[in-house]
Amino acid sequence: MKITGYRTIRTHRDWGRPVGDVNGYIASGVTEVTLVVVETDEGVEGIGVGSDHDIARIFPALEGQDPRAVSALYDRMLAHVFKAGHNGATFGGIAILDAALWDIKAKLAGEPLWRLLGAGDRFVPGYASGLDIALGDEELAELYRAFADRGFTSGKLKGGRDVETDLRRLRIVRDALGAGNSRPALMLDANESWNLKQAVRYVTAIEAELDLTWIEEPLRRWDAHGHARLSQSVNAAVATGENLTGLEQFRALFDLGGVDIVQTGAVWGITHFLRLAHAAHARDLPISPVGLTSNPAVAHAAAAVPNHLTAEVQDLRGPFGVTIDEEFVDGGILLGTRPGAGVTIDEALIASRDHEGDWLQAAGPHVRPARAGLGLGAKPSRGNTVDA
Repeated sequence: MKITGYRTIRTHRDWGRPVGDVNGYIASGVTEVTLVVVETDEGVEGIGVGSDHDIARIFPALEGQDPRAVSALYDRMLAHVFKAGHNGATFGGIAILDAALWDIKAKLAGEPLWRLLGAGDRFVPGYASGLDIALGDEELAELYRAFADRGFTSGKLKGGRDVETDLRRLRIVRDALGAGNSRPALMLDANESWNLKQAVRYVTAIEAELDLTWIEEPLRRWDAHGHARLSQSVNAAVATGENLTGLEQFRALFDLGGVDIVQTGAVWGITHFLRLAHAAHARDLPISPVGLTSNPAVAHAAAAVPNHLTAEVQDLRGPFGVTIDEEFVDGGILLGTRPGAGVTIDEALIASRDHEGDWLQAAGPHVRPARAGLGLGAKPSRGNTVDA
């Protein structure tokens, strides 16, 4: 069996609400979703969801190879981009191909991916996360009540601009999720918007009023010393790592004690998640994947590792023209039993509708504001917004 080619499909996700964080938001709530289909000479195809950045440069590492050698092919892709490096967006291109290869391997085995990877239970615990920085109070309550209706008892708020605002909104999330648990777990995500002392003051002020389960990405992703100092200064766990592209980038965080909950962006793929989970497990640290809407197959990998804590669930619907074999029940994800990673595409339906969306708008949440992390007090500078 050989890999013969690939094709890229672009669809969209309509979130039905503005989505973003302290850095900015997409007011339209419409974002692009990229799918890559890896083709083989035997007609079995694998689907990956995520980013196709640099994929034309990466794919020659796979062409003509046996897709079942997933781990070896992952390393082959890393080696193929050795000189320029795999860090940054290129890592997303490697990951989407990696996800497609795992899909093929599971389909050939006639098993769902979670079973192929060795999981005994297809339920993946999760937490609600609304990308909710732009929502008004009533919209925020309505969103988290919808999550509570699916059994979710923990939630993560996007914040970091103003302590009093975040306290009010955290209480709204707490009350909305409280139907299933009198003390729901509350998390706050600052998306790298603070410096160290801002973070200490901000989290200390929150903890004077509420029990905070974790503070997420309080500092720049590479600041291992700062994360370690923060972890020692507050009660909340420090969760970080989702934007680190490569296992080697976690070394300083591990060595200095700068991370309490190891995170990885789901968009970085299955093999990376598995390797990072094992590295964290060797240090008695839990792992938590972020953004399963970007790569739902990572939920299958989460089911198969011993130290998975909880997975971020951002939306209860799938992208346009895409069906995912999973259910959101009992506060988590119940994976399906269809062979493969459970992703199917209606290419004709997608082709019939021209609907564009983009995360990478100049005023959106993926563009860092010029003054982020440079405030004197606990209140950061204003983030980005986009009106359409």
